[in-house]
Amino acid sequence: MPTIEPGSTGSTVVQADLLVVAATKDNKLTHAAAQVDAAMDGTLLAHLAKTAPVGGSGVFEGKAGQVAILPSFGRIGAGAVMVVGLGEADDVDGETVRRAAGVAARLSGGFRSVALDIGGGIDGAGRAAAEGFALGAYSFDRYLSEKPKQPDHATVTGATEEEIRRAAVYCEATIWARDLVNEPPSDRGPQVVADRAAGRAIEAGLKVEVFDEAAMAKEGMNGVLTVGKGSDSPPRFLVLTYEPEGAEGFLGLIGKGITFDSGGLSIKTSEGMETMKMDCSGGAAVIAAMTALPALATKTRVVAAVALAENMSGGGAVKPGDIIRHYGGRTSEVLNTDAEGRLVLADALAWMAEREPDAMVDVATLTGAMRVALGTKVAGVLTNRKDLCSELLDASARTGEPLWAMPLVDDYRSMISSPVADVKNVSGTRYGGAIVAALFLKDFVGDTPWAHLDIAGPAWVDKPEHYLSAGASGYGTRLLLDWITNRTG
Repeated sequence: MPTIEPGSTGSTVVQADLLVVAATKDNKLTHAAAQVDAAMDGTLLAHLAKTAPVGGSGVFEGKAGQVAILPSFGRIGAGAVMVVGLGEADDVDGETVRRAAGVAARLSGGFRSVALDIGGGIDGAGRAAAEGFALGAYSFDRYLSEKPKQPDHATVTGATEEEIRRAAVYCEATIWARDLVNEPPSDRGPQVVADRAAGRAIEAGLKVEVFDEAAMAKEGMNGVLTVGKGSDSPPRFLVLTYEPEGAEGFLGLIGKGITFDSGGLSIKTSEGMETMKMDCSGGAAVIAAMTALPALATKTRVVAAVALAENMSGGGAVKPGDIIRHYGGRTSEVLNTDAEGRLVLADALAWMAEREPDAMVDVATLTGAMRVALGTKVAGVLTNRKDLCSELLDASARTGEPLWAMPLVDDYRSMISSPVADVKNVSGTRYGGAIVAALFLKDFVGDTPWAHLDIAGPAWVDKPEHYLSAGASGYGTRLLLDWITNRTG
């Protein structure tokens, strides 16, 4: 991640390899861009009027996502100028700025130092620009012989030291989550994830517990154990606790940590497995958010439970028709071993609910049905409390991580009634799959205020855009941090 600092010098005199300014639709220059244009005797605006945007056709028009680059001809302190489009002036907000900064980061790899002045007076634009640039500069290059170039240093005009610091905390956590998910699945099974999380958590000052098979068996965490039986990499149950001095209130986070999902005996197609290293995205987001809390000095006690298992089809694999007695005693009938996420979450939710948090949120790449319903850019939230839903939707709006409220239709509960267990893990119909999965989870929540985030769509990015690189997105990390800090102050 590039070093990012507040900008303390005017855009026309700042010393940098690249200066990034902005324009809204129809090439209406923001204040900083207009100053640069004046210093360049109108060269900037004249260039925009006849230049195609980078990677596009026609001419630059200030549309969102468009970029134009030209040399400064020595008329300002920066060696080159990049103009990023913000779109309609009335629609510009923090997320617009965040995306524009992300685009700038992805296209500024040939420049060592970058100065950004793209806020245009929008409240919180400095922090948004810092976040967008840091996230946009990311690439997973650990296994590449030739590393992609990225800037070493950036300054952001209009951002305070505290805004930059908080942006760095949010982005470093998100990048850690991206890195974990992007790793080859054979290199980070359940024990490896638990070890990496424990190391990071201890360094941050959190309390860590890791339950092995014997400890899980003693506790009755048979959902996690059963899903993990088909793999040579044994499952783990990870608990992280953040308890600041004078803590007020108690929140719970739950993460699905399926380190690879083959589908088990209900095996996926080869194509369906290609991205299944991302099935631990919910757990990664929860771990990353937890380990960032001390740096944000939030006042509430937060406990996280992450169920870690690899869903494989070895000799001990769970079979269709098996019945699991979960933590707390409720039972589930397994009819499809590829609906394993809800089986491990059942243990974690029941375990957390027993501890009586004020509210708890689980994060999981749970259903393909949610991708069908909302596509690949929007997560769904299902909850038993309207006020909790509103809090999460507000956090989503602030962080730019799209979230949509889905109905938790109690009438559908009969679809997962079982004659031999308390609940079955699939309904047997193709309709309402995301809702039915959430209803399964609701059976293990009791009266605890609870929300379920199904992030199956936005957890993985096929093609890079703005501040999202191809691969793991880290979705949910910033949303959880925003929710916790705004709930607790």
